This record gives sequence, structure tokens and C-alpha cells, in this order.
Amino acid sequence: MTARKDGSSAGTAPAKRGALLSAVLSLSVVLGALYLLGLVAFVFTLPQPPPSVTPRADAIVALTGEGGRLAPAVTLLEKGNGKRLLITGVNKLISKKSLKTLLHGGNIFDCCADLGFSALDTRGNAEETARWVQTYGYKSLIIVTADYHMPRSLVEFGAQMPGVKLIPYPIVPDTSLLSPQSARRLNGEYVKYLASVVRVYVAGLLRTRDA
Repeated sequence: MTARKDGSSAGTAPAKRGALLSAVLSLSVVLGALYLLGLVAFVFTLPQPPPSVTPRADAIVALTGEGGRLAPAVTLLEKGNGKRLLITGVNKLISKKSLKTLLHGGNIFDCCADLGFSALDTRGNAEETARWVQTYGYKSLIIVTADYHMPRSLVEFGAQMPGVKLIPYPIVPDTSLLSPQSARRLNGEYVKYLASVVRVYVAGLLRTRDA
């Protein structure tokens, strides 16, 4: 087939490329807008500070990381809100004695606090906690972590322990939501949260298909 002399066929390829580029740009704008809307919703629906009267549970789990998460978990243990405490994701160089000193733990810390050293991320925290829960046969847990980390933690913990009641105890960081550091942290956490939701959802579909 030969091209027409008026050059109409020669202009077809650039026109198609232009249409494709326009479609890609439009899709990018839509996806970007959806991402921003989701991020805003994520930030403004973060768990509120814990109530003054915390419900009791079989045990307490604290996830290591930023935001002063461990001391409140020890306080909950001392007040009897749970029978036992697991601190998951502890650095292997830290001993129980040194952590007790750092957290001003009492005698109950010696008998009823366990340290988990195997977890490297939130999914690992959930897996480590699931093994601990199975050992003791617990049916309910108070989850202590930073407020921005709580949504992803609940997704991962729920996937590993679907029959266990999870009670969030969010710790609110001192930094303002408007600070650049907080904005970067929230954006990064939102991306990780979406990844956890997608992974857990796909894993659930695969299990249902193979059942």
C-alpha cells in the first residue's frame, strides 16, 4: 500500500502518538488525584489518642520504632491491662536488663515481659507476635505503636491472627503534622500501607482459590 500524495497517511502515526500521550497524561492526573485524596483521608482518619480508661486484653504487644512506643506499653503492663507484654522487633544488641533500665520497668518486667528479636519490619512483627500468641493461647491483644503506623500494623496483624481481637493503643508523636519531617513520614507510611493492603488482599484471594 502506497502513501497518498497529500501526506494523510504520514500524519497518522504522529496523531496516534499524540492521542496515546494525551491518554497517558490524563490517566496520570487521575491517578495522582486519587493518590492525594487517599493520602489526605489516611492522615485525617489516623487513630485518635487512646482513651483514659483502656480496655483490658489477654496481652500487650509493643512495636519498636519512633514515637516513644515502649514506655506506655510497660505502663499498661504494670496497670494490669494485659497479663504479659511482648516487645517485638528489638535490636539483637539490646539485653532485657538494659531495656528494663531504660524503660524504668519494675519487677513485673522481669517476669512478664518478653523480647522478640527476629522481626525486621511490620510484617515480621506480626509473624513474631503470631508465634507468641499461639504459645500462650491469647485471644485478645492491645497493640501499641505510633498512630501513623497503626493502620498498617492492624492490616498485618489481622492477616496473621484473624481470630484474635486487636485493640489499638496509638501513640501520637510530638512533631506537628505540618512539619516537613512529618509530611515525609506520613507519605512513606501511606505507600507502605497501600502495599500491605494489596499484598494481604491478593494473598487472601489465592488462598480462597486454592481451598
